Amino acid sequence: MEFFKIHKTIPFMKHALILNIISLVLFLLAVFFIATRGFNLSIEFTGGTLVEAKYDKPADLEGIRKSIGGLYSDFQVQNFGSAEDVLIRLPIVEGKNTTQQSQEILSALKSQDPSVSLTRVEFVGPQIGNELYTNGLLAFFFVIVGICVYLAFRFEWKFSISGVVANVHDVIIILGFFAFFQWEFSLTVLAAILAVLGYSVNESVVVMDRIRENFRKQRKASVVEIINSSITQTISRTIITHGSTQIMVLSMFFLGGPSLHYFSLALTIGIWFGIYSSIFVAAAVAMWLGIKREDMVKPVKKQTDEQLVP
Repeated sequence: MEFFKIHKTIPFMKHALILNIISLVLFLLAVFFIATRGFNLSIEFTGGTLVEAKYDKPADLEGIRKSIGGLYSDFQVQNFGSAEDVLIRLPIVEGKNTTQQSQEILSALKSQDPSVSLTRVEFVGPQIGNELYTNGLLAFFFVIVGICVYLAFRFEWKFSISGVVANVHDVIIILGFFAFFQWEFSLTVLAAILAVLGYSVNESVVVMDRIRENFRKQRKASVVEIINSSITQTISRTIITHGSTQIMVLSMFFLGGPSLHYFSLALTIGIWFGIYSSIFVAAAVAMWLGIKREDMVKPVKKQTDEQLVP
């Protein structure tokens, strides 16, 4: 579907070298920050106290956060099951046990609404947090492997390599942002990164499919001309798809509250870098790997005289 059509081919590959040098610098910086700063892991990974609270009416999450904010700097508050149920995650604090923390929270909540009661208090140790962290890394690894296998079957090997490079580029840069700014890295952020992987590979596949199609149609065009025209032809679809997705993500960013803040932030970074990498990383890497018409269109074998004789 196209709301508009660009009639003049945009020379995207003209600036591919400069932009990919910038990409490489960003990628290396991201790796550096990940290795030196690490991640600001949430309570889900580091362990802490889980407190479930029950209200007689829909809970005021912002009011709850203000009440707890005077006691803890690192905590999470979200609805749990219904608008009246609230789940609170508290960090491990030296010198305080789970009972003491729950009593502090109950006092803070009752000062806001006396009808509140605690329905569950549970300690989540670092062992469970480490297990979540390990399982998250395994999920990330298997997604990468699955994408590699999919691209290997779907495309010629040069396209497969360029697609994998583009997707890893997006993920590492997102992780680099979280390491540099020390934004909280939670399970929802991990889910956003896995979603970005699928989203980014879809965009790369659309562009590569159009390049393969144009190799078969545009017999006299050069490789650069085919890549430029293919990307130009998919621009309308890219704007519609990513624009509508970004509107939804921005609504979560501005209206979803703290629980969706970093989730939507990771998706926003992934969406924009996904557009960028599908154009200037995946297509450019395929070009530099020497993609050519013969890779897409297999030559027809001519029959010899001996084969023609019955």
